[in-house]
Amino acid sequence: MSPAKDRMTDALYGLGWGVVQKLPEPVAGALGRNIADLVWKRRGKSVLRLESNLARVVPDAGPERLAELSKAGMRSYMRYWMESFRLPSWSKQRVSEGVEIKDIAFMTDALAAGRGVVLALPHMANWDLAGAWLTRQGVPFTTVAERLEPATLYDRFVAYREGLGMEVLPHTGGSAFGTLARRLRDGGLVCLVADRDLSESGVEVDFFGDTARMPAGPALLAQQTGALLMPVALWFDDSQVMRGRVYPPVDVPETGTRAEKTSVMTQAMADAFATGIAEHPEDWHMLQRLWLADLEPRADEPAGGPQ
Repeated sequence: MSPAKDRMTDALYGLGWGVVQKLPEPVAGALGRNIADLVWKRRGKSVLRLESNLARVVPDAGPERLAELSKAGMRSYMRYWMESFRLPSWSKQRVSEGVEIKDIAFMTDALAAGRGVVLALPHMANWDLAGAWLTRQGVPFTTVAERLEPATLYDRFVAYREGLGMEVLPHTGGSAFGTLARRLRDGGLVCLVADRDLSESGVEVDFFGDTARMPAGPALLAQQTGALLMPVALWFDDSQVMRGRVYPPVDVPETGTRAEKTSVMTQAMADAFATGIAEHPEDWHMLQRLWLADLEPRADEPAGGPQ
């Protein structure tokens, strides 16, 4: 990306946080839907990639159904952005009333017993809102952030998420895993978006009938620290409330090598993700290539935006 384009990208995100945050909520929601519909009608690379990914999730969907899903998917994605731009100005009550998570007791009971927890999420709905909801209830946690270009944009996202009460570590640099492990050994909470491998050295899993690669970190952290690994799904409905579900902990296999255990656990995590995504495909914001069969060539990879 050129320096001029870097500056423009950073300025646009800054404009979003500066302007959208001040809009009345209904106006921001309508703006997001209008932008989503405009982008969807243009049928750019991101929309086509989303539609291609959704075709794997809903294999019996015809062109008309896939078009409906991708349109709803772009609206869901823009709802994420409109809410995220406005989140810093939301009151504790607005955040509290904006999220409802089923089976959250899996997490809260483990933390109350002094057990570390790894919550692993796919790119669904608004995980930043879920994080703000946790911190507003007095549940601190640690996460990692993908290094973005320009660096000023990465700094914006780190500051934004730290402002919501999260401890944010850089994805690269080598020290994140050790810090996450220490937090878990101390009985803390770690939240990781884990449906796309950024290292290209993740674990191959069967995902909607084909091979994808997902990060090994959640399973390795659980094995090394004794923490519980719990997959999570999030989704929107027609209300202003985001819904979600915490799935039961993924068991650590009693036998096998570390690599074999990691493979089994990562597959179980992927299966839980698939359950949530199949139930709410329009809220899965996967605008990038994911399955190994789709990864080449990658020169035209759409920049689906950080999340």
